[in-house]
Amino acid sequence: MRRFGFVLVTLFWLMLGLTGAARAQVPGATGPRHIAITLIAETQKPAAGSRVTIAYDAVPEKGWHGYWQNPGDAGFPAKLQWTLPAGVTAGAPRYPVPTTLLIGDGADALMNYVFEERFTPLIDLSIPAGLAPGTRLPVRLKASYLVCTNEICVPEKAELALDLVVGDGAVDPARRAQFDAFRRALPRPLGGSAIYQLSGQTLRLAIPYPAAAPLADAYFFPVTPNRLAYSAPQRVMRDGDRLVIETGAGRSGGSGAISGVLRIGHASGLMLTATPGAVAPVADGGGGLWSTLLLALGGAVLGGLILNVMPCVFPILSLKALTLAKGNVGAREAQLDSLAYTAGVLLVIVGLGAAVLALRAAGVAAGWAFQLQSPQFVAVLLLLVVALALNLAGLFEIPTPRFVDRASGAGGAFATGALAAVIATPCTGPFMGAALGATLVLPWPAGLAIFAGLGLGLALPFLAIGFVPALRRALPRPGAWMATFRHLLAVPMGLTAVWLAWVLGGEAGVDGMTIGLIGAVGVAAVLFVVGRRQHRGLAAHWLSLVALIAATGATAYAIRPAPKGAGAAAALAAENKAAFSEEKLAEARAKGQPVFAYFTADWCLTCKVNERVAIDTDQVKAAFAKHNVAVMVGDWTDGDPRLGRFIEAHNRAGVPLYLFYRPGAKEPEVLPQVLTPAMLSELAGG
Repeated sequence: MRRFGFVLVTLFWLMLGLTGAARAQVPGATGPRHIAITLIAETQKPAAGSRVTIAYDAVPEKGWHGYWQNPGDAGFPAKLQWTLPAGVTAGAPRYPVPTTLLIGDGADALMNYVFEERFTPLIDLSIPAGLAPGTRLPVRLKASYLVCTNEICVPEKAELALDLVVGDGAVDPARRAQFDAFRRALPRPLGGSAIYQLSGQTLRLAIPYPAAAPLADAYFFPVTPNRLAYSAPQRVMRDGDRLVIETGAGRSGGSGAISGVLRIGHASGLMLTATPGAVAPVADGGGGLWSTLLLALGGAVLGGLILNVMPCVFPILSLKALTLAKGNVGAREAQLDSLAYTAGVLLVIVGLGAAVLALRAAGVAAGWAFQLQSPQFVAVLLLLVVALALNLAGLFEIPTPRFVDRASGAGGAFATGALAAVIATPCTGPFMGAALGATLVLPWPAGLAIFAGLGLGLALPFLAIGFVPALRRALPRPGAWMATFRHLLAVPMGLTAVWLAWVLGGEAGVDGMTIGLIGAVGVAAVLFVVGRRQHRGLAAHWLSLVALIAATGATAYAIRPAPKGAGAAAALAAENKAAFSEEKLAEARAKGQPVFAYFTADWCLTCKVNERVAIDTDQVKAAFAKHNVAVMVGDWTDGDPRLGRFIEAHNRAGVPLYLFYRPGAKEPEVLPQVLTPAMLSELAGG
């Protein structure tokens, strides 16, 4: 009776609202709507013969909700009536992942699939070829939709308009970023076949899903109506490389395919179609958020630990070696040093992680080490490393600020840890890729925990030495050798500065690299004066700090990103490579050609090492040429959002990413993040 009563109330408000909605369309009449709707075109000047994406941007009033394409037990989706120019056609709306709204309990419960916050379906308009530039394309839409609270429902209508003009199809960068955010909310194709089986009143659904893939808050939203009992609970179980979902069968029966969306995390889902078949039951559900989090956390800690021996962290290991080589310190002092160092690492890593998660929430395709996509940041890091190299060479001493001493109780250990974390960010080492990929779908507190695990792994060696006396006793005794060792360590730090200058040249061109080197000379000159004063027993003058800040700020301000021209494409063509695009990938696969696609960035030292020792070797080039392997390179140096979306679709948060597509295979083989020539040669001939 409760279900029947709710339906009667809904019908009553529907009839009443239709009258009010009709009145609202009278010219000059106005009335408040509970969902504010705006039509937004990705470009106002679509090219003839192309497609333009239209966003149906809907913002429900607080306490009200709209409906998904399948509303569930009650409600109805928006009905869109287009009035379009001749030849222009509109595709079906692509909805983001909805949320569940359960009203009531027991047999009278109603399960609805709704949007309680802003949601933006996307519709593609196809523009006919042959239209002359400047041709006006008036787009009109009449939308009829239902908006409800938990108690009442009101039908509403909106008349929306867009005026497009045939042009070159250019998209404004701000609008591109806005549509990147809209697309991030859309479910992605699963890329595999699901199976379902009816057993009495139970429907069992098996979905191929890798055992190592992250999963949180899983739920299956059926697009095909009435094949599932909407209000029945869903039991989600992981069984190796598949998910099994058990729920109640719907009232319509039937044996055809069932389409729907599998939610795999907050506002993240996969589109799939299930066909009838045999689905073996699972005895134990297991898995879930906690198991996913624990696996990802373990990978993050191990990945952070391995970062200590990666090339990109080697320069900072020099500073750690000097710190640890003090030797013969008291247990309390050693523990304070290690804790301060760990605090510095965690502050930077968790801070960067929070920035990545915040940018993703805002719709930006940001990944690990996103800050190194900025040539201004690279320039500042270059000047910092130059200063550290001069410090190790003995030109000057770095005074430890008093607030650092008071905060850490351990001198410069805190600052050393923070610096270690900053210089570690260009790398994504083994085990880190899958762990950081989990942050794409896990709730944000779990994502921050994974970043904290990465920082803990990076700090673990120093932390162990601080708290294990046997490890401290194994350190060499301090002596005159330390001065010589320190001066020698200026060499790898200087080589790091050379690498950063090269990265800066790749992002800002020769002019940008020149400006960075001029800034480095200015910083060196100021530090030379500081060192001369220190050698005479004088403290650094406050004007020195002002000069350093001015030199750094002026250098960063003067640098601008270099536009990418045809030079990069020509260089790739000379190496029998092509710039990656999904269109080129599809074209090569349609020809039955094996494809090796790798994603790199100028600031990723791990990527460059793999390219030097494996990808660009004569052995691999010969194997690829012999077996006609197409090599495609995705350069993510400037944070291309298209590449960012593709990388995230493979559960990775950054580069490197290596994919090998075999002819006829539906999915690529994701390769390890450390490559060898033998591995790639074997793939080519396999």
